[in-house]
Amino acid sequence: MPFIPHTEKDVKDMLATIGVARVDDLFNEIPDNLRKANINDVMPSLNEMELSRLMHERANQDGGMKCFIGAGAYEHHIPAAVWEVATRGEFMTAYTPYQAEASQGTLQLLYEYQTMMASLMALDVSNASLYDGASALAEAILMAARSNKKKTRQRILLPLSVHPHYRETVKAIVTQQGIDIVEIPFDVKKGCVTKEILEKYSHDDVTALVIPQPNFFGVLEDVDLLTEWAHQHQGLVIAVVNPMSMSLLKPPGKWGQNGADIACGEGQPLGVPLASGGPYYGFLCCKKDYVRQLPGRIVGRTVDAEGKQGFVLTLQAREQHIRRAKATSNICTNQGLLVTASTIYMSLMGPKGLRQVAVNSHQNLNLLKSKFSALKNVEILFGDFHEMVLRLPKSVDEVLAQLAQQKIQAGFALTKHYPELGECLLVCVTETKNEADLDLFVNQLSLALEKNSEKKSKEVLNVATYF
Repeated sequence: MPFIPHTEKDVKDMLATIGVARVDDLFNEIPDNLRKANINDVMPSLNEMELSRLMHERANQDGGMKCFIGAGAYEHHIPAAVWEVATRGEFMTAYTPYQAEASQGTLQLLYEYQTMMASLMALDVSNASLYDGASALAEAILMAARSNKKKTRQRILLPLSVHPHYRETVKAIVTQQGIDIVEIPFDVKKGCVTKEILEKYSHDDVTALVIPQPNFFGVLEDVDLLTEWAHQHQGLVIAVVNPMSMSLLKPPGKWGQNGADIACGEGQPLGVPLASGGPYYGFLCCKKDYVRQLPGRIVGRTVDAEGKQGFVLTLQAREQHIRRAKATSNICTNQGLLVTASTIYMSLMGPKGLRQVAVNSHQNLNLLKSKFSALKNVEILFGDFHEMVLRLPKSVDEVLAQLAQQKIQAGFALTKHYPELGECLLVCVTETKNEADLDLFVNQLSLALEKNSEKKSKEVLNVATYF
């Protein structure tokens, strides 16, 4: 646990030195209406012993569960060497590599990461990470708006088949900058965007079209068709993808005739463990034509005066660190330690290893599908890669609660974000599960549904007896 050594006197002395009365005065440029937040659910401060006890209780609460959730964060096997190397002091304590001559190791690693990620996406350039997948999509949209000068009005088509949390983040960031976000529906029978749906927007001034692959439901979109449609309407294509799936599926740079223009997403599947919500990191790649609008850090390779290989931060104006809202990035903050882990993971796995993980995950999904299809009261709606959508005859929340008692995290409830689908559950399976895990899941789900049915039957019987 980090130890913060500042006493109250230390804080007062520091404030007095800079001529400020209170810590809150350091944030007086933020309007009052934006500083008031409802924190009623935040518990009072705890001492170190109390906090340590609470964290251990929470860890035990989360531990030992078989996870079938997915929904943007995926459980993959991570070789032990990944975090043994990533947590070495040279990497774990390194920060911003402004001083290139003292940061060659960090810079080379970031350069290797960019090379691997650009190759995985089949695009020309990658940056050196952003906060997470959701903010990476927001940055990609801002980048597209800056890059597409053919449009007089900035309008982005964002399918509802994109992760709902990503869409919420995009709205929070992008709509404040005069960009219209137009959410387009998906075919509820197929779980994806069709050409017929897109044609309704043919007369709109489209800056860019966002294409998820696979989408939030695990369905594969017709990326070639969507890409060609966007380019025919002079719009850019923003791919938001699962990087693990790109080792098996057609990468964004090869979509349609000319490929997607920008690709982004969440890097967590590449060597980062599930950790109660993060931290994770976002990746962002693009064609060379748009590199000067690419936010974040870019590391380049060069030679010094003696002809020796060297690595430096490049294509990054100093203004990005001091001009804040006028800069082309979110002040360049990255997730360097997680990118380090991903670089080591990709190096160890190699192209064949990544592809095998994707293949094994896909095979497990198909196996789980076949087992679910034997249940009469479970309907499989759609899902092609990593995930699928099940429609249940009972409340999804009740079923999730019952399975949680059996140490099974059964999936992501879709009823809040997609009420039009009914009582639906998003289920994920990766290479980490064996057939015994799948049988346990299917059997426990069947029992949970039967219990609900028995309870309902007794209620009906009681009502019938009363009358």
